[in-house]
Amino acid sequence: MTQTEYRERIRTRPGTPRGFTLIELMVVMAIVATLLTLVTPRYFDHLDRAKEAALRETLAVTRDAIDQFHADHDRYPGTLAELVDKRYLRQLPLDPITDSRETWTLVPPPPRVEGGLPEGSVWDLRSGAEVEGKRYDQW
Repeated sequence: MTQTEYRERIRTRPGTPRGFTLIELMVVMAIVATLLTLVTPRYFDHLDRAKEAALRETLAVTRDAIDQFHADHDRYPGTLAELVDKRYLRQLPLDPITDSRETWTLVPPPPRVEGGLPEGSVWDLRSGAEVEGKRYDQW
């Protein structure tokens, strides 16, 4: 018996399954759909928590750069771009919540005890993002 004849004999043997039935496919699809229903909300919640962690880190690094600038120059930077120009930051920080460099809220320095305003206009940095009623401007 040649190899071709053997393959043909196996292919046509009665009782040999040829594939999956519709019911088997439906059961598998139902199981997959159930698993996706359980996993999807956790995935999106994890994405939100990752963005919030990135925001905390970005704020910490930028605030540290502002403090270093103040220690070196005895004044606060006028803009965030000045921190980049003086090489305290490599680039303008990206707000991970809004994926933009333009949504930052700059906080001016508080008045001094002597009564005068300190030089510069960037004392702190806050996110201007608001997602589903959750505000990030107090972080």
